[in-house]
Amino acid sequence: MNSSRIVIITQAFPPLFKSLFRSSSSSLGVQKIGFLKILQQRKRGFRGVAIVRLMMDSGLEKCDGNVESKMGLVRPATEDYAQEAVEAIKAGKVIAVPTDTLYGFACDACSVEAVNRIYEIKGRKYTSPLAICVGNVEDIKHFAVTDHLPPGLLDCLLPGPVTVILRRGDSSILEKSLNPGLESIGVRVPDCNFIRVICSGSQSALALTSANLSRQPSSVDIRDFKNLWEHCAYIYDGGALPSGRAGSTIVDLTKLGTYKILRPGSAKEETIAILERHSLLEDGSAT
Repeated sequence: MNSSRIVIITQAFPPLFKSLFRSSSSSLGVQKIGFLKILQQRKRGFRGVAIVRLMMDSGLEKCDGNVESKMGLVRPATEDYAQEAVEAIKAGKVIAVPTDTLYGFACDACSVEAVNRIYEIKGRKYTSPLAICVGNVEDIKHFAVTDHLPPGLLDCLLPGPVTVILRRGDSSILEKSLNPGLESIGVRVPDCNFIRVICSGSQSALALTSANLSRQPSSVDIRDFKNLWEHCAYIYDGGALPSGRAGSTIVDLTKLGTYKILRPGSAKEETIAILERHSLLEDGSAT
């Protein structure tokens, strides 16, 4: 059965029936119950065996609070499921995760097949670059050039809703196949513990982009991209995100002593204040 489950309970255990029904109707991830059908059977001495079929519009609610469906497996975005997500990343799968701004699609940035899969899911042009996500600020130096930045700048900006554009440099351990032809890379360290634990556990950078079709509105709830669930190994539900749909603030820090805001995002003013406190000048205003 691909979208339903049969649970058989005898009349000898009415409390179990009540517990099952209460769990099924209130567990995390259930949007609604399509129908509840009870059939009474009286065979071979079993009196009143109840067959309960619970069908949800988004899949099958299991007793542990997860939702199974042909569209992937919905999990709560808690550390209990972080290792599962790490294993999916290492296996070259695409997962959907919450961040401190929007829901995103993530995969191993060093897996050509997984990165290409993200482009296919989104219908995104291969010429449009992907950002990467790392678990900690100190990890950034392994993937991009940071020694030209004022001391402490990145620690003030991150973790947070900011994407910093940096030069890759010759020492970057990123695969050349990621964003080929570009000498820069966008880097995120979201203020979201779940995705950062996944990054650290995978011992790699994650390719990260918003969970939506290209040129369509970004997602602040897993239901916003339900039409794409089937393409993900797991969908991790962190609830409705409160930051709006502006996404992260993107700032170019590739040039010594200057910055350039490429996208205002959700933290423009705070970002500029930090940059100028570290004596950076807006690109174009430097003399």
